[in-house]
Amino acid sequence: MMKDAIDEPGGSDTRPTEATPRTIFACTIGNVLEWYDFTAYGFLAVFIGSEFFPSSDPVASLLAAFGVLAAGYAARPIGSVIYGHLGDRRGRKPTMILAMSIMGVATVLIGLLPTYTQIGVAAAVLLVLLRVAQGISVAGEYSSSAVLLVEKAPSARRGFIGSWIAFGNLAGCLLGSGVASLTSTVLGDAVMGDWGWRLPFLFGGVIAVVGIVVRRRLGESPAMPKPEDVARSPVVEAVRFHWREILTIIGLCLPIAVGYFIIFVYAASYLTDQMHFTTAEAMDINTISLVALSLFIPITGLCSDLIGRKPVLFIAQIGTVILAWPMWSLMHEPALGMVLLGQTALAVINGMGWAMTIPVMIEFLPAKVRCSGAGIGYNLCLGIFGGTTPWVATYLVQRTGDAYAPIYYLIAAALISCGAVLSMREMARRPLPA
Repeated sequence: MMKDAIDEPGGSDTRPTEATPRTIFACTIGNVLEWYDFTAYGFLAVFIGSEFFPSSDPVASLLAAFGVLAAGYAARPIGSVIYGHLGDRRGRKPTMILAMSIMGVATVLIGLLPTYTQIGVAAAVLLVLLRVAQGISVAGEYSSSAVLLVEKAPSARRGFIGSWIAFGNLAGCLLGSGVASLTSTVLGDAVMGDWGWRLPFLFGGVIAVVGIVVRRRLGESPAMPKPEDVARSPVVEAVRFHWREILTIIGLCLPIAVGYFIIFVYAASYLTDQMHFTTAEAMDINTISLVALSLFIPITGLCSDLIGRKPVLFIAQIGTVILAWPMWSLMHEPALGMVLLGQTALAVINGMGWAMTIPVMIEFLPAKVRCSGAGIGYNLCLGIFGGTTPWVATYLVQRTGDAYAPIYYLIAAALISCGAVLSMREMARRPLPA
């Protein structure tokens, strides 16, 4: 196969692609593990809260468990600096292998942790430390794998090929939801609260091993700068010269980060605690919605190659503003079918944004700061707004007594993102910046 050349300004990018199915799988499996772990944690937050943060108030335990989830996401900006530097200076491939290894070890250790009743407050401290280690590593995973895959794709198919990273995210969510649902259904709530919650985390180690093996055979990105062209400090250069692009990436990611954690993570706990659905029913709803969303992701990427990134993103944000409230109202109906309809509709709209952020944030930036710039923008948004969303949503409902408060938060995020969409330049079918 002909080796890809680095794109030149104004040049052609329709050369033979190295983005083979094997490459796509190797790049996406790390994102599968990332979102498998975080989704499983969110769905099992009720059990984790009682095991590590026991309290007479179930809401307090749940808030503490969501706080640990937020701590992992708060560490992501730190990871984006570390792994962005490594990805731009040392290469995309070794960065991806390192991130996958640390994620896998931390995930397995969470499944083996002693609880509060066994070692006291040390259990909670260890849980926080492992979540922070995961947060640092997943920050490098998403950006480095997305950069490598999109750099290997021809310009006419970057949206479609890049969307498989988002598909990997959703596949991880689906796997996390499915494994949590299966274990909950088979074992029951009593056993899940005792030791069953550990099984999904231990299974994450299997995903990590498979990912490391396939990535060792992966080729480096053809757009990786030559040693003499590598920036001395890619992070500093990205922030200094490309801060506008980074702010745009944050704006584009805002509604998908907030939306995902409201639709799936927060809603799963809300349906069980407030709507009195069983844990198994809530997880079944999440699983079906994730299937619909996952199937829609590549279609969205293909559409963006045909009509452009901006129209697809604008439809997603306007759709969120218009449909968020009525679909959320369906999720408060006592009928299981109405809840499923509302969540699936919100999930599909949210997925349109997920599919687009991957090619867009890479198309904004030149090769020598691509990992750093994309990682900083994406992980700042996920760290500040995404990981805190379940906690914010729970707090807003408790303080205001309004069950629709989380949706107002999502609508505000979508309106802000509309401004980012209008200000961005269209890069579909154009060469990547050199």
